Amino acid sequence: MSIVWDERGGATVMRDGHAQSYVDPDDPLLLVFEYVEQIGLVLQALCPGPAPLATTHVGGGGLTLARWIHRVHPGSPQIVLEPDSALTELVRRELPLPRGHRIRVRPVTGEEGITALRDGSAEVIVQDAYADGRIPARLTGTWWAAQVARVLAPGGLLVVNAADEPGLRWLARFTATLRTVLPHVGLLVLREVAKGRRYGNVVVVASHRPLDDVSLTRVATRATFPTTWRPSADTARGEAGVLPFGPVGEPSPPPPDSGVLRLR
Repeated sequence: MSIVWDERGGATVMRDGHAQSYVDPDDPLLLVFEYVEQIGLVLQALCPGPAPLATTHVGGGGLTLARWIHRVHPGSPQIVLEPDSALTELVRRELPLPRGHRIRVRPVTGEEGITALRDGSAEVIVQDAYADGRIPARLTGTWWAAQVARVLAPGGLLVVNAADEPGLRWLARFTATLRTVLPHVGLLVLREVAKGRRYGNVVVVASHRPLDDVSLTRVATRATFPTTWRPSADTARGEAGVLPFGPVGEPSPPPPDSGVLRLR
């Protein structure tokens, strides 16, 4: 793994030859990868600053979103479950975290780390964990969904960076699985992905409580690339005829080229 700097002063974290994260140390509000920008838009809509936001990250990478939350919600207590200690060491050394942060990285997998978290301890859980370009099966099944629901505070928010092939059949089973414990599940998705034109990332938003469709529809128009908000009722219709995953789940489909990530 390595870090590649660009002429703008930003850094791309490379892992296994592929771009894994992008960080601008001088501008943590700059979210370059399209799905990271979309997650930021979701948080802007549903968790307006500047009050601290207790956040758990499943997958850390370059800690891009942890830095963003620290800037938008100063003083936020953040727990990052990231098993790759070498990656964390590289990021801490080359891309130091800002002063006064409350970001704590635990060198454990998501399923190991989440069992140690207290009930209702997270206002937000951001899930962005991949292995070989796929979400691991253990992070997609009913056991995982139940753990996430347990750790979320009442009214808390789960935001997942998911990915699927045209047709979004795997995604329908994943959202149906989440809906067994978090009844309100919607999608922020690129229009070309929603229309089935290509494989792509989809940001899944789930909660115990109804989602603010008006605010989410509004922020979707601010995305760099054409993006749409699919409310919970529409997402549920897309789940018709599919079964939730079992306790372990299934990995997300492999990308056609895991190195292709669109930047602004």
